Amino acid sequence: MLELKSEFLVDTKVDVDWAGAINVGVTPQGNRAIIYVTGGTFEGPKLKGVVLPGGGDWYTVRPDGTGILDVRALARTDDDHIIYTYYRGINYTPPEVRERMNKGENVDPSENYFRITPVFETASEKYSWLNRIVAVGVGQMTPAGVTYKIYTIL
Repeated sequence: MLELKSEFLVDTKVDVDWAGAINVGVTPQGNRAIIYVTGGTFEGPKLKGVVLPGGGDWYTVRPDGTGILDVRALARTDDDHIIYTYYRGINYTPPEVRERMNKGENVDPSENYFRITPVFETASEKYSWLNRIVAVGVGQMTPAGVTYKIYTIL
């Protein structure tokens, strides 16, 4: 029998510039905004380091209220290797929960759906195993940005 197994990879905290987001407006795909990554950190059993500023999310909210993430970002490990990551994702927060979040209230992650599928690229021989994995993550929005718990699919 085939079954899906996973292993914890990394906790990631991504800082974003919510206030500096550029609203493109309503396009045929939905309401698009560009949200810049300003920094962050990541740590797991096999790697840790910082998220570099300069990436971003080409975020779209569809007419049904579902957010579609389209993120590109760079990270530097604590031993000075560069990792590029890009991911798509789905974020759906019911309107009443979004209203509470907009008021600054912390909400339980179970009150919204926030999943990502990161892909990693690196030229580093040490971390080349990242080029060959499938990963999924669970996210949560914070006042400073987003946090993710990311897993390798075995």
